[in-house]
Amino acid sequence: MTAVYKRELRSYLTSMIGYLFIFFILLLTGIYFSAYQLDAAYPRFEYTLSALTFVFLISVPILTMRTLAEERKQKTDQLLLTAPVSVGKIVMGKYLALVTIFAIPMAIICLYPLVMSKFGTVSFGTAYTGILGFFLLGCANLAIGAFISSLTESQVIAAVLTFVFLFAFFMMNGISSFFSEGALSTCITFGLLMLAASIIIYTMIKNFLISAVICLIGEAALAVVYVVNSSFFAGGIQKALQIFNISGHFDNFANGIFDVNGIVYFLSVIAVCMFLTVQSIVKRRWN
Repeated sequence: MTAVYKRELRSYLTSMIGYLFIFFILLLTGIYFSAYQLDAAYPRFEYTLSALTFVFLISVPILTMRTLAEERKQKTDQLLLTAPVSVGKIVMGKYLALVTIFAIPMAIICLYPLVMSKFGTVSFGTAYTGILGFFLLGCANLAIGAFISSLTESQVIAAVLTFVFLFAFFMMNGISSFFSEGALSTCITFGLLMLAASIIIYTMIKNFLISAVICLIGEAALAVVYVVNSSFFAGGIQKALQIFNISGHFDNFANGIFDVNGIVYFLSVIAVCMFLTVQSIVKRRWN
């Protein structure tokens, strides 16, 4: 894993991608820092970090698009898969290289509250709590980008898909507002999702009987739950979509709250994405 980590880190630092990522984050941080702290004299650095969450929509696709997609395109992934190291360690080595590149601008950002303290009173606890949440948010977004990069051999497609998914997660509050909170409409929506899941299962296993049985059992279960307790579905879509509201879990950190649930959530997103990335690579190995 160490060899993979060093190789990936060297590739980022010997090309423009790593420096472009660092420059883009620090540039926007400087702009918002000047606007909020220097011009408006806001004493809370968390305001700047909260306004910066959109930076991952552009920077993460640029950094992660080549993580695994380039390996597939150049066929060098076959060398990695035959190397005396597990797929999990390969993925972790690549991901830790991404986190290291992200840690460079974060180390510089940690100096901003110290600069502010020279001109007034600063709450270091809330400032560095916000920085911690911002770092975890970025690590979660990098994990998502790495997973999407493992699904295709085109860097352009990987970048576009990463942007689309991150944008959808970023706008999750707005998306959830389009759905009704009524029990009947929620139940119907879940039924359509069950049908779509059955179709996806059929495309994967090519067995109509198993797919149909899964669909019928799922639809019957939804119908029974609705008849027994229809209030169970009230607001169900909004609750389900909040699971994907990654930026929303940063809000407590931005308010200076050390949110343990938020830390667990971000670590869970990273773990799930790493697991899915490994499974994506292992599936190709067996194919």
